[in-house]
Amino acid sequence: MGTDDGFDFEGPVHEIAVEPFWIDKHEVTVREFEEFVRATSYVTQAESFGWSVVFDMESGEWKPVEGANWRHPEGPGSNAAQSEPVTQVSYNDARRYAEWAGKRLPTEAEWEYAARGGLAGKKYSWSDQLRPDGRCLANWWQGAFPQTNTADDGYVGRAPVGEFAPNGYGLFDMAGNVWEWCADWFDENYYSRSPAINPTGPVSGAERVIRGGSWMCSENFCQGYRVAARSHSSAESAMNNLGFRCVRSAQNG
Repeated sequence: MGTDDGFDFEGPVHEIAVEPFWIDKHEVTVREFEEFVRATSYVTQAESFGWSVVFDMESGEWKPVEGANWRHPEGPGSNAAQSEPVTQVSYNDARRYAEWAGKRLPTEAEWEYAARGGLAGKKYSWSDQLRPDGRCLANWWQGAFPQTNTADDGYVGRAPVGEFAPNGYGLFDMAGNVWEWCADWFDENYYSRSPAINPTGPVSGAERVIRGGSWMCSENFCQGYRVAARSHSSAESAMNNLGFRCVRSAQNG
Protein backbone atom coordinates (compact mmCIF):
# COMPACT_ATOMS: atom_id res chain seq x y z
CA MET A 1 0.00 0.00 0.00
CA GLY A 2 1.19 3.54 -0.74
CA THR A 3 4.04 4.81 -2.88
CA ASP A 4 7.49 6.28 -2.39
CA ASP A 5 7.23 8.04 -5.76
CA GLY A 6 4.55 10.63 -5.03
CA PHE A 7 3.57 13.16 -2.39
CA ASP A 8 5.11 12.68 1.06
CA PHE A 9 1.74 11.80 2.57
CA GLU A 10 1.33 8.90 0.09
CA GLY A 11 4.17 6.92 1.66
CA PRO A 12 5.96 5.01 2.86
CA VAL A 13 5.13 1.85 0.97
CA HIS A 14 3.97 -0.71 3.54
CA GLU A 15 2.45 -4.17 3.48
CA ILE A 16 -1.01 -4.65 4.97
CA ALA A 17 -3.69 -7.35 5.04
CA VAL A 18 -7.45 -6.85 4.97
CA GLU A 19 -10.22 -9.30 5.76
CA PRO A 20 -12.39 -10.38 2.78
CA PHE A 21 -15.00 -7.88 1.65
CA TRP A 22 -17.41 -7.15 -1.15
CA ILE A 23 -17.23 -3.80 -2.96
CA ASP A 24 -19.60 -2.13 -5.43
CA LYS A 25 -18.61 -2.69 -9.06
CA HIS A 26 -19.09 0.99 -9.78
CA GLU A 27 -19.66 4.28 -8.03
CA VAL A 28 -23.15 4.86 -6.64
CA THR A 29 -25.19 6.38 -9.44
CA VAL A 30 -27.70 9.20 -9.45
CA ARG A 31 -30.43 6.61 -10.07
CA GLU A 32 -29.39 4.57 -7.03
CA PHE A 33 -29.14 7.63 -4.80
CA GLU A 34 -32.56 8.74 -5.98
CA GLU A 35 -34.02 5.43 -4.79
CA PHE A 36 -32.56 6.11 -1.35
CA VAL A 37 -34.00 9.63 -1.25
CA ARG A 38 -37.39 8.41 -2.44
CA ALA A 39 -37.47 5.72 0.25
CA THR A 40 -36.26 7.87 3.14
CA SER A 41 -37.03 11.50 2.21
CA TYR A 42 -33.40 12.21 3.03
CA VAL A 43 -32.15 15.76 2.49
CA THR A 44 -28.46 16.13 1.65
CA GLN A 45 -26.26 18.69 3.35
CA ALA A 46 -25.85 20.70 0.15
CA GLU A 47 -29.64 20.92 -0.09
CA SER A 48 -29.84 22.02 3.54
CA PHE A 49 -27.17 24.65 3.00
CA GLY A 50 -28.84 25.84 -0.21
CA TRP A 51 -25.56 25.90 -2.14
CA SER A 52 -22.41 23.95 -2.90
CA VAL A 53 -19.10 24.43 -4.66
CA VAL A 54 -18.77 23.85 -8.40
CA PHE A 55 -15.74 23.84 -10.65
CA ASP A 56 -16.45 26.41 -13.35
CA MET A 57 -14.99 25.24 -16.66
CA GLU A 58 -14.89 28.72 -18.22
CA SER A 59 -13.00 30.46 -15.42
CA GLY A 60 -11.06 27.39 -14.29
CA GLU A 61 -11.99 28.15 -10.68
CA TRP A 62 -14.10 26.72 -7.86
CA LYS A 63 -17.17 28.82 -7.12
CA PRO A 64 -20.04 28.65 -4.60
CA VAL A 65 -23.27 28.13 -6.53
CA GLU A 66 -26.75 28.51 -5.05
CA GLY A 67 -28.98 25.55 -5.80
CA ALA A 68 -26.11 23.17 -6.65
CA ASN A 69 -26.92 19.70 -5.29
CA TRP A 70 -26.96 16.04 -6.30
CA ARG A 71 -29.82 16.57 -8.76
CA HIS A 72 -28.21 19.71 -10.22
CA PRO A 73 -24.45 19.30 -9.75
CA GLU A 74 -23.47 22.50 -11.55
CA GLY A 75 -26.45 24.52 -10.31
CA PRO A 76 -30.16 24.95 -11.16
CA GLY A 77 -29.55 24.97 -14.91
CA SER A 78 -27.92 21.54 -14.86
CA ASN A 79 -29.36 18.04 -14.50
CA ALA A 80 -27.43 14.96 -13.44
CA ALA A 81 -27.74 11.97 -15.77
CA GLN A 82 -29.21 8.89 -14.08
CA SER A 83 -26.28 6.69 -15.11
CA GLU A 84 -23.47 8.95 -13.89
CA PRO A 85 -21.95 8.83 -10.41
CA VAL A 86 -23.88 10.86 -7.89
CA THR A 87 -21.92 13.94 -6.77
CA GLN A 88 -22.51 16.91 -4.49
CA VAL A 89 -22.83 14.43 -1.62
CA SER A 90 -20.89 14.91 1.60
CA TYR A 91 -19.21 12.17 3.60
CA ASN A 92 -22.17 12.31 5.97
CA ASP A 93 -24.61 11.87 3.07
CA ALA A 94 -22.60 8.93 1.70
CA ARG A 95 -22.50 7.24 5.09
CA ARG A 96 -26.27 7.56 5.48
CA TYR A 97 -26.82 6.00 2.05
CA ALA A 98 -24.46 3.14 2.89
CA GLU A 99 -26.29 2.42 6.15
CA TRP A 100 -29.62 2.40 4.32
CA ALA A 101 -28.23 -0.04 1.75
CA GLY A 102 -26.91 -2.39 4.47
CA LYS A 103 -23.33 -1.54 3.60
CA ARG A 104 -20.62 0.88 4.72
CA LEU A 105 -17.94 3.11 3.24
CA PRO A 106 -14.62 1.38 2.50
CA THR A 107 -11.55 1.84 4.62
CA GLU A 108 -8.70 3.44 2.73
CA ALA A 109 -6.85 0.11 2.80
CA GLU A 110 -9.84 -1.77 1.36
CA TRP A 111 -10.22 0.87 -1.32
CA GLU A 112 -6.59 0.65 -2.44
CA TYR A 113 -6.60 -3.15 -2.35
CA ALA A 114 -9.65 -3.14 -4.63
CA ALA A 115 -8.27 -0.41 -6.90
CA ARG A 116 -5.07 -2.34 -7.57
CA GLY A 117 -7.08 -5.17 -9.11
CA GLY A 118 -4.40 -7.71 -8.23
CA LEU A 119 -1.51 -5.72 -9.72
CA ALA A 120 0.97 -5.25 -6.89
CA GLY A 121 3.16 -2.17 -7.02
CA LYS A 122 1.81 -0.70 -10.27
CA LYS A 123 1.35 3.04 -10.68
CA TYR A 124 -2.13 2.74 -12.20
CA SER A 125 -4.85 0.14 -11.84
CA TRP A 126 -4.00 -1.19 -15.31
CA SER A 127 -0.17 -0.91 -15.57
CA ASP A 128 2.72 1.51 -15.09
CA GLN A 129 1.86 3.37 -18.30
CA LEU A 130 -0.74 6.13 -18.17
CA ARG A 131 -1.73 5.75 -21.82
CA PRO A 132 -0.73 2.30 -23.10
CA ASP A 133 -0.71 2.34 -26.90
CA GLY A 134 -1.98 5.94 -26.66
CA ARG A 135 -5.33 4.89 -25.16
CA CYS A 136 -7.12 6.58 -22.26
CA LEU A 137 -8.27 3.85 -19.87
CA ALA A 138 -10.09 6.13 -17.43
CA ASN A 139 -11.91 9.45 -17.28
CA TRP A 140 -9.31 12.12 -16.48
CA TRP A 141 -8.34 15.54 -17.85
CA GLN A 142 -6.20 15.41 -20.99
CA GLY A 143 -4.35 18.66 -21.64
CA ALA A 144 -2.96 21.34 -19.38
CA PHE A 145 -5.37 21.88 -16.48
CA PRO A 146 -7.33 24.14 -16.30
CA GLN A 147 -6.65 25.94 -19.59
CA THR A 148 -6.95 23.12 -22.12
CA ASN A 149 -9.17 20.04 -22.10
CA THR A 150 -8.75 17.93 -25.23
CA ALA A 151 -11.22 15.28 -23.98
CA ASP A 152 -9.27 12.48 -25.65
CA ASP A 153 -11.11 10.07 -23.37
CA GLY A 154 -14.44 11.17 -24.87
CA TYR A 155 -15.67 13.21 -21.89
CA VAL A 156 -15.28 16.83 -20.85
CA GLY A 157 -16.68 16.12 -17.37
CA ARG A 158 -18.26 13.14 -15.62
CA ALA A 159 -18.88 9.94 -17.55
CA PRO A 160 -21.59 7.33 -17.04
CA VAL A 161 -20.34 4.50 -14.83
CA GLY A 162 -18.82 1.54 -16.61
CA GLU A 163 -17.73 3.34 -19.78
CA PHE A 164 -14.12 2.22 -19.37
CA ALA A 165 -12.74 -1.30 -19.02
CA PRO A 166 -12.79 -2.76 -15.49
CA ASN A 167 -9.66 -3.57 -13.52
CA GLY A 168 -8.47 -7.08 -12.70
CA TYR A 169 -11.18 -7.51 -10.07
CA GLY A 170 -13.96 -6.46 -12.44
CA LEU A 171 -14.36 -3.02 -10.84
CA PHE A 172 -15.14 0.08 -12.88
CA ASP A 173 -13.84 3.63 -12.50
CA MET A 174 -11.47 3.00 -9.63
CA ALA A 175 -9.38 5.66 -11.38
CA GLY A 176 -10.84 8.98 -12.43
CA ASN A 177 -14.45 10.03 -13.04
CA VAL A 178 -15.11 11.19 -9.45
CA TRP A 179 -13.19 11.09 -6.20
CA GLU A 180 -14.62 8.60 -3.70
CA TRP A 181 -15.19 8.99 0.03
CA CYS A 182 -13.46 6.54 2.36
CA ALA A 183 -14.30 5.89 6.02
CA ASP A 184 -10.90 6.96 7.41
CA TRP A 185 -9.94 10.23 8.99
CA PHE A 186 -7.03 11.75 7.07
CA ASP A 187 -3.57 12.00 8.61
CA GLU A 188 -0.59 12.66 6.37
CA ASN A 189 1.68 10.64 8.67
CA TYR A 190 -0.65 7.68 9.27
CA TYR A 191 1.17 5.25 6.98
CA SER A 192 4.29 5.40 9.18
CA ARG A 193 2.36 3.85 12.08
CA SER A 194 -0.43 1.98 10.29
CA PRO A 195 -1.20 -1.48 11.72
CA ALA A 196 -0.41 -4.38 9.41
CA ILE A 197 -3.88 -5.94 9.61
CA ASN A 198 -7.14 -4.16 8.79
CA PRO A 199 -5.97 -0.56 9.22
CA THR A 200 -8.92 1.78 9.68
CA GLY A 201 -7.18 5.14 9.94
CA PRO A 202 -6.67 7.50 12.86
CA VAL A 203 -9.22 7.59 15.70
CA SER A 204 -9.98 11.25 15.00
CA GLY A 205 -9.18 14.06 12.61
CA ALA A 206 -10.41 17.15 10.82
CA GLU A 207 -11.08 15.70 7.36
CA ARG A 208 -11.92 12.37 5.69
CA VAL A 209 -9.89 10.54 3.06
CA ILE A 210 -10.96 10.67 -0.59
CA ARG A 211 -9.49 8.38 -3.23
CA GLY A 212 -9.33 7.68 -6.95
CA GLY A 213 -9.03 11.08 -8.58
CA SER A 214 -11.61 12.56 -10.92
CA TRP A 215 -12.24 13.97 -14.38
CA MET A 216 -10.35 17.07 -13.21
CA CYS A 217 -7.04 15.29 -12.53
CA SER A 218 -4.38 15.80 -15.19
CA GLU A 219 -0.70 15.16 -15.73
CA ASN A 220 0.07 18.72 -14.55
CA PHE A 221 -2.45 18.74 -11.67
CA CYS A 222 -2.76 16.22 -8.79
CA GLN A 223 -2.54 13.02 -10.89
CA GLY A 224 -5.16 11.62 -8.55
CA TYR A 225 -5.86 8.72 -10.90
CA ARG A 226 -2.68 7.02 -9.62
CA VAL A 227 -3.68 3.99 -7.56
CA ALA A 228 -1.79 5.22 -4.47
CA ALA A 229 -2.96 8.85 -4.77
CA ARG A 230 -4.85 10.16 -1.76
CA SER A 231 -6.51 13.41 -0.79
CA HIS A 232 -8.92 14.69 1.84
CA SER A 233 -11.96 16.88 2.45
CA SER A 234 -14.19 17.92 5.33
CA ALA A 235 -17.10 15.61 6.11
CA GLU A 236 -19.66 18.33 5.32
CA SER A 237 -18.22 19.33 1.96
CA ALA A 238 -19.66 18.36 -1.42
CA MET A 239 -18.34 18.96 -4.93
CA ASN A 240 -19.26 18.15 -8.51
CA ASN A 241 -16.33 15.75 -8.83
CA LEU A 242 -16.77 13.79 -5.58
CA GLY A 243 -18.92 10.69 -5.04
CA PHE A 244 -18.56 7.26 -3.41
CA ARG A 245 -19.03 3.50 -3.57
CA CYS A 246 -19.85 1.06 -0.77
CA VAL A 247 -18.50 -2.15 0.70
CA ARG A 248 -19.77 -4.98 2.87
CA SER A 249 -17.71 -7.36 4.99
CA ALA A 250 -17.71 -10.84 3.45
CA GLN A 251 -18.88 -12.50 6.67
CA ASN A 252 -22.08 -10.45 6.41
CA GLY A 253 -23.08 -12.31 3.24
